[in-house]
Amino acid sequence: MGEETTSLGGIHVSPNAVATIAYHATLQSYGVVGLAPKNLADGIVSSITREPSRGISVRYLEDEIHIDVHVIVEFGTRINAVAESVANTVRFHVEKALGLKVSTVNVHVAGLRISNTD
Repeated sequence: MGEETTSLGGIHVSPNAVATIAYHATLQSYGVVGLAPKNLADGIVSSITREPSRGISVRYLEDEIHIDVHVIVEFGTRINAVAESVANTVRFHVEKALGLKVSTVNVHVAGLRISNTD
């Protein structure tokens, strides 16, 4: 997956490229404060480097794209509505950019953040 062959040659789309598109789409979604590391190792790596795909994992399985998004949600928003919005936004932006169908977008809410009300 992520490969297409034309008469001029081949096109290969890296999972990191898809993750970057999903990252920017997620940050545009209402109620999302930020992205969370996927695991402890990812948290350590992301604190050292500024990887644009932090909190996003992309897997190609045959002809399918599977995306996992780990988000931190604003306290007081409806978590279900925010998760659905993130999934729809990520699916739309990735399909628009690549012209390929996204099979699943799993949104994992890793935490809530309370804004400063001062």
